[in-house]
Amino acid sequence: QLVESGGGLVQTGGSLRLSCAASGRHFENYALAWFRQAPRKEREFVAAISWKDGISDYADSVKGRSAIARDNARSTMSLQIDNLRPEDTAVYYCAADYQSVGALRLGSEYDYWGQGTQVTVSS
Repeated sequence: QLVESGGGLVQTGGSLRLSCAASGRHFENYALAWFRQAPRKEREFVAAISWKDGISDYADSVKGRSAIARDNARSTMSLQIDNLRPEDTAVYYCAADYQSVGALRLGSEYDYWGQGTQVTVSS
């Protein structure tokens, strides 16, 4: 089970740190990712971190102003986004895939999803 937290209402230029807490075992063996879905838009990839070597990947839309991290000891993952923009407004979901060897940017790769947390950026 994945549970997101940390969403909210932020002004343009502000920052947020989203968290995802996982229950279950072998958290370290899961590739983890954040996706988001804005109203009337398809779900899109935001960031991911691999399970084996901790390599991270970011969508161009957030690259340079975001950071994904994982804490295997605490079974948690976080996403820090700085310099938020109105176009970042969306529901943010964390996702997990056991020992993924596939493309981390594809939502279809992930077997487990959280319920989402709303991020709203006011202009």
